[in-house]
Amino acid sequence: MNQPTERSTFVTVVAWILIVASAFATLITLLQTVLVFVVFPSAGMDMETGPLPSDMPPGAAFLFEHLEWLFVVSLIMSAVTLASSIGLLRRRNWARLAVAGLMVLGIVWCLGGLLLQRGGMLAAHEQFASVDAAFAEGSPDMTVFFYFFAAVSMLVSLGFAMLVGWIAKRLLSPAIAAEFQSA
Repeated sequence: MNQPTERSTFVTVVAWILIVASAFATLITLLQTVLVFVVFPSAGMDMETGPLPSDMPPGAAFLFEHLEWLFVVSLIMSAVTLASSIGLLRRRNWARLAVAGLMVLGIVWCLGGLLLQRGGMLAAHEQFASVDAAFAEGSPDMTVFFYFFAAVSMLVSLGFAMLVGWIAKRLLSPAIAAEFQSA
């Protein structure tokens, strides 16, 4: 007779944190998507920002050109995370694999965000440098601020990537997998 595997606190805590966070994110992104696709057009407002600066980093330009779809993708990802986290709480194996996959996607998102931040920070630093040169003496040098902000952003992104990587690794471990096989 098979002994039922005990439910780990780790899976329960991760599931509840994801349920709360993804439910809130789904609500917010649903409201934003409605705003972008229903309210703005009915009020005669357009999401078009006009021509983009020629020196804008390609990643930022792509996001601005497809801003509406960024909201749709965010809504879909939030809803998928909510469904998967509920399945994780109920010890469904598909949900365990889906949450682990979402965690890996989160790592890719963090590292890709670092590249976008770098491009944006370089462009912003160049703009501030040209403004500083125009005002000559008396204006503060923003270089230290940009380096500090870049370092903090990198540490936060890498820390988050390591955290979700650890969660994915634990979810894919044999001990956790056994818990889902008996459910």
